[in-house]
Amino acid sequence: MRDQDAWLVLEDESGQSLRPPKARTWSRRGRSPRVEVSGKGSGRISLAALVCACPGRRTRLIHRMLVHHAGRRGEKKGFRERDFAALLDAARQQLGGKIVLVWDNSTQHKDAQMRQLLAKRKKWLTVFRLPAYTTELNPAEGVWANLKNTLGNLAACTTDELAALARTRLKKMQYRPDLLDGFIAETGLVLRPP
Repeated sequence: MRDQDAWLVLEDESGQSLRPPKARTWSRRGRSPRVEVSGKGSGRISLAALVCACPGRRTRLIHRMLVHHAGRRGEKKGFRERDFAALLDAARQQLGGKIVLVWDNSTQHKDAQMRQLLAKRKKWLTVFRLPAYTTELNPAEGVWANLKNTLGNLAACTTDELAALARTRLKKMQYRPDLLDGFIAETGLVLRPP
């Protein structure tokens, strides 16, 4: 990676439904805290994030979101091969250099269509896969843990509200390279300047 002057990019996907993740909170003594949830709708958001690191440069977070409204036919229910290719193209444009991509063994990461799309980008893209069941090696998992922690005890009424809350929190993470560095350090990965 250092020899190529490339960015190390670690990718992962996650999702969130309208049911808020459980979290701890404070309340008055003798009164159980309650978060009212309407229970209406089954919309959800799908998220994909890239944690981008390069020795000597600020760590970056690039993300994309798909919103799935309940009962709408024809809406994508998750990221597909072309969505990942578009995300990688956007990352290359934002980072301005070669990319060493590390991601999991998800079906859409290794099917024929994805291999074809990756082959078209082989001049600037090198791909590695994480071993199975090694989520602790991916700093993007830290992004999801932090996001879900900040969404805890918030009850969005609509899928669009949930998307706005998630987008705001991800945007805040983008401006905290120290937080992103912490996610990387938590995996045990050490980046040394060239």
